[in-house]
Formats: sequence, structure tokens, C-alpha cells
Amino acid sequence: MLQTAFLKISLCSMVLMGWSCANEQEKSTSLPYYNTPDFTPVFLADQTVAKSAETHYIPAFDFTNQYGERITNQTVQGKVHVASFIFTRCGSICPKMIHHLKQVATAFEKDTTTVLLSYSVTPWIDSVPRLKFFTEENKIDRTFNWHFLTGDKASIYTLARKGYFAEEDLGFTKDSTEFLHTEHLLLVDQKSRIRGIYNGTLQLEIEQLIKDIQLLKQQ
Repeated sequence: MLQTAFLKISLCSMVLMGWSCANEQEKSTSLPYYNTPDFTPVFLADQTVAKSAETHYIPAFDFTNQYGERITNQTVQGKVHVASFIFTRCGSICPKMIHHLKQVATAFEKDTTTVLLSYSVTPWIDSVPRLKFFTEENKIDRTFNWHFLTGDKASIYTLARKGYFAEEDLGFTKDSTEFLHTEHLLLVDQKSRIRGIYNGTLQLEIEQLIKDIQLLKQQ
């Protein structure tokens, strides 16, 4: 009887280990959801939080790109997009971010289901002509599905902080009058839900971003 009991315990342990491994594998092959400014990851594989996993969505927006075209949330509906926050006269982190984002743009060149949105945090300076000159200067053309956006400052800052949770200090929401400058890149899925955050100045993070976009497009 002791041997039989031991066998049952061993079998139960194997089943539990198998379930745990399967659960962890499911987490490792799927991207989490981020619903709060502190970027606590929520995995649908965890049934205890599955019902609350999709509570935050990027709200509606309406801006103008470097070609004078109107770009709204409808533009990226059903598509994966990467959001960044830059300004054309930035001499610190922006050049490195643009260089790295060009790798992302190249990886998904001519792929209309993947979009890059770079919001200007100095829209009073970055007019449409200025943004167009900036993209030409950086050899960013229409083969890259990449929009550099300008518009109302308050609208951009509110969207950045309350929509994308983009801030230098994670989870810290400043007043819309305070200058926004961050190296964070946000990965957003086809239903406008945040699925990843990356440091746009680090090469390894960019490589992970590319992998995560590919994974997201397969789901």
C-alpha cells in the first residue's frame, strides 16, 4: 500500500509539474497586458486575472503627419503599432532612438499591418514642413510605415501620459504643462492595448521589440 500511495503521489506531482510548465510556457509565448502606469504585467494564462486583463485601451486621437495627412486611431485600428515621443531639435536621446526605430521600420518595411507613430513633444516647433525635412534628413521615406505627428500640445501630452503611460519615471503622471521627454517605446496591439514597453536607446531592447512584434502578429 505504501508503494501504491507513493506511486499516486509521484503521478500527481508529475501532473502538477506538467501543468506548471505548460502554464509557464504559455506565458513565455504570449505577451502580457499593461493596464496601469506602474506597468504591472497581466497574463491571460493566469485565469484569476484574465477577466481584468483588458481594461486599458489607447483612446481616440487625431493628429497630422509629416506629409500633411490626418492620422487618427482609425489609422492603426486592426494593426500593431509602436509609439515613441521625440522632437526634431533633440540632441540627446532622440538621435539614438531614431536610429534604433529605423531598424524596426526596416524589419517591417512595406508591411501595412505594422505602424510606427512618433509624436512630437514640441509641436509648436515641429510643424508639418519641419517634420518632413527631418524625415528626409534621416532618410525615412514612405516605404517605412512611419508617421511623425504634430498637433495640439495638450492633446499630445494627455495622450502620452494617460493613454500610453509614457513618462521618464514609470507611473508618475505630471501636469500637461510640464515637458515630456522619455526614451520609452510602447508596443500596442491590434485592439489598442499596451503589450510592451522598451528602452529606445538600447540595442538589445530593440531586438526584443522586433521579436515581440512578430509574436503579436501571429496571435
